[in-house]
Amino acid sequence: MNRFLLALLSALLIVSTSAFAPSVSSVRVPTQQYAIWDTVSSMYNNWGKKATASHILFKPSQFDEDAAKAKLTEMKAEIGDDPDKFAAAAKEWSGCPSAKDGGSLGEFGPGMMVKNFDDVCFGEEVGVVHGPISTQFGEHLILINSRTGEE
Repeated sequence: MNRFLLALLSALLIVSTSAFAPSVSSVRVPTQQYAIWDTVSSMYNNWGKKATASHILFKPSQFDEDAAKAKLTEMKAEIGDDPDKFAAAAKEWSGCPSAKDGGSLGEFGPGMMVKNFDDVCFGEEVGVVHGPISTQFGEHLILINSRTGEE
């Protein structure tokens, strides 16, 4: 019960502080909103876990959705599950500031990423390139580098 309450309070804190964050852009991209329950559920189900992951992001301004998915699928076949090839591709192609670090997002806990990204990082196989994955930020390939706190 204590884990649940802590997860709920953490999720409420994250939501309340992000509500007051300044807008980064005046352009509104339609997004599929998910309930706070998804965040709380991920935090509860993955309690104590941490993940490190890298990603390649194609923003909507770079490619339309179908072209992004096609290019990412092609890249995934070329990269395989090789972390060095993934980092090189991220540096060349990713539209995220993490591109300069080979797409590395560092370590994060459950509920800290958007739902689709979080689901992959805490539910899929480590050391494997996953995707294309759609989020409100665009299309991604995700390489889960490590995950701790597994039972």
